[in-house]
Amino acid sequence: MNRLSSSVFIKPSLDKILHIVAHEVPWPANYGGVFDLFFKIKALHEAGVQIHLHCFRKNNEEADFLNRFCSTVHYYDRKPYTLNWPLRPYIVQCRRDHTLLARLNADNHPILFEGIHTTWALHGLKNKNRPLHVRLHNVESRYYRMLYKHQSFGLRKLYYWLESRLLHHWEKSMPDGLQYWAVSPEDVNRFNETNSPSSIFFLPVFLPWNEVKSTSELGHFCLYHGNLSVNENAAVARWLLEKVFNDINVPLVIAGKNPSHELIALAHLRQHTCLVENPSDYELEDLIQKAQINVLPDFNDTGVKLKVMHALYTGKHVLVNQQAAAGTGLSWNIQFPETASAWKESIVELFRNPFSENRIADRKKMLDEIYGTDGNVQTLINALWSHDQ
Repeated sequence: MNRLSSSVFIKPSLDKILHIVAHEVPWPANYGGVFDLFFKIKALHEAGVQIHLHCFRKNNEEADFLNRFCSTVHYYDRKPYTLNWPLRPYIVQCRRDHTLLARLNADNHPILFEGIHTTWALHGLKNKNRPLHVRLHNVESRYYRMLYKHQSFGLRKLYYWLESRLLHHWEKSMPDGLQYWAVSPEDVNRFNETNSPSSIFFLPVFLPWNEVKSTSELGHFCLYHGNLSVNENAAVARWLLEKVFNDINVPLVIAGKNPSHELIALAHLRQHTCLVENPSDYELEDLIQKAQINVLPDFNDTGVKLKVMHALYTGKHVLVNQQAAAGTGLSWNIQFPETASAWKESIVELFRNPFSENRIADRKKMLDEIYGTDGNVQTLINALWSHDQ
């Protein structure tokens, strides 16, 4: 695991000023794409870093709440795509902005680009010797290739294919001297496999959960949760209903945003399965904590599955496959069922198996070691201002 050492302590002070270029407006932090970004901003602020935040937005959205953590917050509208040569990926081209570039060129403070999405300005910086860092949310070329494979035929499939190719070339066009921060050990390896060896390190995602709330009381149902308007999540829910819980007498609750009518009907075909539509944050937290098993298979291994992290901090048994576990950097004490019959066996076994106090203590130690905010923010600060040492 390539993870930069944080053994050297740098005391944050008011002379530590940082530009962060964000691919989205990171508030409200209510979906995976902005969790890491918002809670990283919060941690840096609490460590004494002055932040100039630059956000790309849709529909003129703004968030005054961000002013609590940032010295300045600038908003930029995404641009319509234009066919310029050489062609650039859409996620990059729509975030081109000369006002942003001028603001970044006005000083020589470190810059943290959040996602390959925001790196258009890199090629226009006057001083490329200043500390320049890129947070990799995924290896985007690979992520879009996965979307292409799972998309049915049509214009969207063509778009995913083209975007994957363009992103592959864009990733290779990055200037020398950048430092990359991957969200998973796997992405460190993947990025180096497809690009020339770079300064890339594993920095775990910053999370809103800072303590394990798991309890040892026996739960009474299994839970799958996710945004059910996302095709991939809906497909997982259907697979659980049709292939796993179809003939085992173990209750299953599916919870999530905006399920289709077909999925709602499918979830209520059997007496031991049901669906909770659009639960509140409180309701979802309660479901995760009370479930005996959080069943969270996934069909791809890109990125870090934040719903898995939520279940680890809040729930009891967490049952995943290799794709869902990928990216967490965690070791597991349970099996990885990969077939429907193996999932059934694991569920029946764990459903009457209490989640012991010893396992809670082991989980806390494991999560603190990798996802502890204090250590991870210090790692980032040490790298951003390493020239001050």
